Amino acid sequence: MIVDAGPKTCHWGFFDAGLPAVATVASGDEVTINTVSGGPNVLPKAGFHIPPELLDIHANGVPAMPGHILTGPVAVEGAMPGDVLQIDILDVKLRQDWGYTFIRPLSGTLPLDFPEAAQMTIALDADKAEATLPWGLKMPLSPFFGVMAVAPPRGWGRISTIEPRAHGGNLDNKELVAGTTLYLPVLAEGALFSCGDGHGAQGDGEVCVTAIETALQGRFRLTIRRDLDITYPEAETPTHFITMGMHPDLDTCVEIALRRMIALVAARAGISRAEAYMLCSLAGDLRITQTVNREKGVHMMMRKTLITRTVV
Repeated sequence: MIVDAGPKTCHWGFFDAGLPAVATVASGDEVTINTVSGGPNVLPKAGFHIPPELLDIHANGVPAMPGHILTGPVAVEGAMPGDVLQIDILDVKLRQDWGYTFIRPLSGTLPLDFPEAAQMTIALDADKAEATLPWGLKMPLSPFFGVMAVAPPRGWGRISTIEPRAHGGNLDNKELVAGTTLYLPVLAEGALFSCGDGHGAQGDGEVCVTAIETALQGRFRLTIRRDLDITYPEAETPTHFITMGMHPDLDTCVEIALRRMIALVAARAGISRAEAYMLCSLAGDLRITQTVNREKGVHMMMRKTLITRTVV
């Protein structure tokens, strides 16, 4: 199944459990989702491909408050609150030959240091997996979706796409490239998965508010899991387990991510919480995910080979 971006399949700036699904898949099915990114102000002047559906979305009006253009939601048959949605990220591809990065005054990690807005258009070469910055610097691409989410609980009502929370959302975790898996707690019937905020490349922190923002195509496998006790976003790469923490205070983010890794390590390795805490100190890597989304992010990574349960 392919879900294209467009005015009828995209929602801009918000999550809401009451938003009707634009498509439905069975658990374990694959779905390809096309996304677009950015308002009229970020469009390049000439010489680049602009997806026509992005212009159609703009023609319907720009929301008053900033947020992301997301494609979805896609419902998963039978998903209910209390389940876990396993999102296998099978492939991520560029859909256009440019991206953008900007500074917005009063935003970002240094909100008072740059009182004037600034923006650059960045050329993207899918064949070379390379970006060319305006001053000639070439850097490798590593595309991923900044936003992947299920619907929030109905009781939350309509919420912004900017802050990452228990439902996922604007995680901005650059580890979530093709070949990785994200786990999100199902908080509303059908799970209602949406994605967007395509990034061509990003550093840990995403300090000026934006990465290389661009249009992406993602191919996902969506699977309901009832054998997992996951109530907060977690992920895994081929080599590492990842726990996350989101909060306005970075110290609290660290504590959330660390406590969740201690629990994961203790359960998977069959050791005590105290032993897991010590192992986290020896081998766990704490990384700043992002510092710009009001709810900041930290993630902790643990190599899988270190916590494989062994029989003595």
